[in-house]
Amino acid sequence: MNLDSKPTLRVASWNIRAGLGTDLRRDADRVLAGIAALQADIVALQEADFRLGERPSALPRDRIVAATGLAPLPIGPNAVSLGWHGNALLAGPGIRLAGLERLDLPGHEPRGAVIVDLDTPAPLRVVAVHLGLLRAARRRQLDAIRAALQRHPARPTVILGDFNEHSRRVGLGRIATPFVILPTAATFPSRRPFLPLDRIVHSPDLDLVPLACAWQKGPQPSDHLPLMAELRWR
Repeated sequence: MNLDSKPTLRVASWNIRAGLGTDLRRDADRVLAGIAALQADIVALQEADFRLGERPSALPRDRIVAATGLAPLPIGPNAVSLGWHGNALLAGPGIRLAGLERLDLPGHEPRGAVIVDLDTPAPLRVVAVHLGLLRAARRRQLDAIRAALQRHPARPTVILGDFNEHSRRVGLGRIATPFVILPTAATFPSRRPFLPLDRIVHSPDLDLVPLACAWQKGPQPSDHLPLMAELRWR
């Protein structure tokens, strides 16, 4: 993290599929190693919790900080979940939670998002999302997120997550104004990615530059690849 007059942060998003790799092995340590390799300041995770029961964390809480250098922000609704509807946020030293809103998103599938205000070198709001499989539902969900953001005082904002949108031309118009959809690489499926399911969206008072994620060959920790960008306040 650069603490000069124009501070920067490295932000990332990754759907970790609850630790289930492309070899159909569930390996939390492999996911933790992947998170550490990003060397990011803020990481939004999707499918960070199992879906059943109280939705326990798919990652061992007691090893996250030691393995990645990042700490889970306290956004879960109970003592066993890492996040909300599987959306979790990890943050580096000195980054603390200053505000939280959990959203249940409309649609037939149980989906959610979290809006967090963070104590960072400059004001920052992060929205972590995992949208539905159907475009009609995704549009309603984006409307709900935009409406929720309008209830908050204006603040530089970055939206990170799995948008589940195949197209780069249609489907995300609800969020394209007043936000900027960062042009990023395809992330799915991880072994031969050609679909841009995961996205980074930001308010125009931020500058973001996509960063390449160096990744190993062979079996992948998830069926998604991570996305990463350098964020700078204007």
